[in-house]
Amino acid sequence: MIKLVLIRHGQSEWNLSNLFTGWTDVHLSEQGEKEAHDAGKLLKEKGYSFDIAFSSVLERANKTMEYALREQGQWDAIPKFYSWRLNERHYGALQGLNKAESAKKWGDEQVHIWRRSADVPPLALTRDDERWPGNQEKYQELVKKGEMTIDDCPLTECLIDTAKRVKPYWDEKIAPEIKAGKKVLIAAHGNSLRAIVMMLEHLTPEQIISVEIPTGKPLVYELDEKTLEVLNKYYL
Repeated sequence: MIKLVLIRHGQSEWNLSNLFTGWTDVHLSEQGEKEAHDAGKLLKEKGYSFDIAFSSVLERANKTMEYALREQGQWDAIPKFYSWRLNERHYGALQGLNKAESAKKWGDEQVHIWRRSADVPPLALTRDDERWPGNQEKYQELVKKGEMTIDDCPLTECLIDTAKRVKPYWDEKIAPEIKAGKKVLIAAHGNSLRAIVMMLEHLTPEQIISVEIPTGKPLVYELDEKTLEVLNKYYL
């Protein structure tokens, strides 16, 4: 048996402002920074240590991972990897908009469907929109490095779309480390972590809809290190 720890990033400034965030690279709020530090303190108190850590390429997840590992004294001690595949779901044309104002514009029911259904994406961006990742320097650099293609930059995503891009990274990068006996930390986002939960627990799209992952609270999976079958799960 081996333990995998997932942490959803602490509260971000846009979470605090009730905005759709997605791939927008925003800072942690003061509360979010505290949540990240507290997560690290709790992990240390409970005797957890890690051999390797993974995060998205978004600052709020990166800082959550950093603060937690610094509290454990492990920031400089283990390898850390960052991938766009662990990014939050892209909210398309909703990105950057206030959630309450969006409900007034499109109706509560429609916005609820976009937010909570597994297979209905929000309205798509166009490629000339500055919110499209392909227009942003961070992702242009990743394209130049060969870490993604321009067509990997989403115009919008539903949860199933997010799961489809997370799965190859899980299969090729993360799962082999767990099977090799490594203690793994993943600091990412509500929807990219839900995609991992969906795979681990073999959940249907209907079942994953009701799964919520709180910010800054370590979620532990006890796994069979050969099959990665879930033996137990709990929050610290």
